[in-house]
Amino acid sequence: MNIEYHQLRIRNAEKKDCVQLAKWWNNGKVMAHAGFPNGLGISAAEIENQIADDSNNTKRRLVIEYQNTLIGEMSFYVYKNARYEIGIKICEAEYQDKGFGKILLSMLIEELFNMGAETIFLDTNLNNTRAQHVYEKLGFRKIGIRYDAWRNQLGELQSCVDYELTKHDFCNWMNR
Repeated sequence: MNIEYHQLRIRNAEKKDCVQLAKWWNNGKVMAHAGFPNGLGISAAEIENQIADDSNNTKRRLVIEYQNTLIGEMSFYVYKNARYEIGIKICEAEYQDKGFGKILLSMLIEELFNMGAETIFLDTNLNNTRAQHVYEKLGFRKIGIRYDAWRNQLGELQSCVDYELTKHDFCNWMNR
């Protein structure tokens, strides 16, 4: 995958990205919202092994560039019945709160629908109201809240919101 829009680019993660991905994934501030306030403790070599198995038919890790600088990551997982799960992290703090999330998600979602996705779904921490606002602007429908559904690395119970999107409900922010 290689999608460009203005100065933003989403592309497949490659071997050259693994050191940066390890830096982000081992950073507790970056990973806290995903339940890993101590980071993942993973090496660049382990990440390289993981992405070697990526394909558009199963799962794919992606990196986000802005003006040719890595600023974050995305992913998608393919399930039965053309259901795709997605994720996004803008990992570099100076690029957060700039409106990139809506555009980047629009880029990915449009591509996944073009690849045959019928439903795109995700979940986010119940406390992550900023992300919920973005998802709802894109047309995602809240399908449920799972209270105390899992524990983070510190053993703290976490709740999450489940969202789902169909092509019919998608509000693409690339052309606004």
